[in-house]
Formats: sequence, C-alpha cells, structure tokens
Amino acid sequence: MRIFAGLGNPGAKYHANRHNIGFMAIDAIHRKLPFGPWSKKFKSEISEGEIDGEKILLMKPQTFMNLSGEAVGDAMRFYKLTPADIVVFHDELDLPAAKVRVKTGGGHGGHNGLKSIDAHCGRDYRRVRLGIGHPGVKEMVHNHVLGDFHKVDQTWLEPLLDDIALNAGLLLKGDGSQFMNKISGAAPEPKKKPEATEAKPAPAGKSHIHQARSHKPALPASGPMAEMLKKLLGKKD
Repeated sequence: MRIFAGLGNPGAKYHANRHNIGFMAIDAIHRKLPFGPWSKKFKSEISEGEIDGEKILLMKPQTFMNLSGEAVGDAMRFYKLTPADIVVFHDELDLPAAKVRVKTGGGHGGHNGLKSIDAHCGRDYRRVRLGIGHPGVKEMVHNHVLGDFHKVDQTWLEPLLDDIALNAGLLLKGDGSQFMNKISGAAPEPKKKPEATEAKPAPAGKSHIHQARSHKPALPASGPMAEMLKKLLGKKD
C-alpha cells in the first residue's frame, strides 16, 4: 500500500484556490485511473485503487491545511507504513506556474501543510511540488495563495493535472526525473500578459513624427523651354 495525499482546504469556498492544487491533482488521479468511490476515514476523503498493479490510497485531508499531518499520520500508522510510502502533492510558491519538481525529504519552506506532516510522519516522504508562482511582493502572498486560479490559467492547469495522473506510476518506481520530464514536456507554458513596447527614440536633431517635405521642381537643363524659364525667373547663366 502507498499513500498519495493532496493538500488543500475543504469546502466550496476554497475549491478553486491556488492553495488547493494538491487536492486538484488527487482528483485528477481519481478521475483518470481505476479508483473506487470516495468515502470518509482518517479525517479525510479517501479512495482506494491501483496504479501499475500497486495498491494506492488517495487522501484529501479534511482537517484544513495546518493540520494535514494528523490525517496522513493516522493512515500511515494504520497501514504500518513508513514516510517512504507517502507521496504528498502540494502548491509551491517558489516555482513558476506550471512547473513541477519532485524531491524527497527537506524542509517545509514555511508551508503549513508540510510542517504538519513533518511533525506527524517525519520528513522522509516524497513531495510533488506544483508551481503556482509568486506574486513578487511578500504582502501579496496570502491573497495570491488563497485566491482562485484565473480563467487563463486553465490553458496550462488542466493539461498539467491530467498528465500528472497519467504519469503517476513513475512516482511509484522512484523515477522522479522521468516523471518531471514527462510533465514539463506536456504542460504548456502559462500565458503572459503582453508587455507595452517603448517607441524607439528618434535620431538626434530629428523628430520621430513623420513630416512631409517640400521639394522645388527641377528646371530643364537646356532647350527652348529652359531659355524661356530663365527669362521669366530672371536667372542668368
């Protein structure tokens, strides 16, 4: 038995939050692969199924993010598993949107869900870090994390989640590198807002605004017409 746990907050209010991308990944795995109906156990919504012949317990802790470890820890002890049998899917501020990284162990990086799992399960579990991007300003982090994905984000989010589900078996084989390669090649880059282009400065002494130029008509060089024009204009040779 292995545990695939997604982190998020329960309830419709948080359903589309960036912070809930871990739940979204678990839902995609449940949708794409042969898993049974959801039920409630271990303070979580759970579903049992198989990936590549191995039994998997999908978990969405309903304890709220800060207490996720209570739920995952209960399941780990019930099945007599170790942290190495746990894969946790969670949002990652320090990765650009649509980027995915896999690592085992390490610190929680200020993520309260990981902090709780560390406390109840130990640190040596596998983490699938799902990039949601950073707003750029520390004061905006709270609203960014608990804000909903925008409509334009669906162009990369839905394909990303589907490909996480279809390649989940690679996580069981311990092949995090191949998993990341599959995902990075499948999910398109998030669209960026077009940046305003600056007008190029005009060369020194000239205006960048086009102005019409006046031209004097060229006079005939020779012949009767030239002689006549010279007399009219008072032009001398």
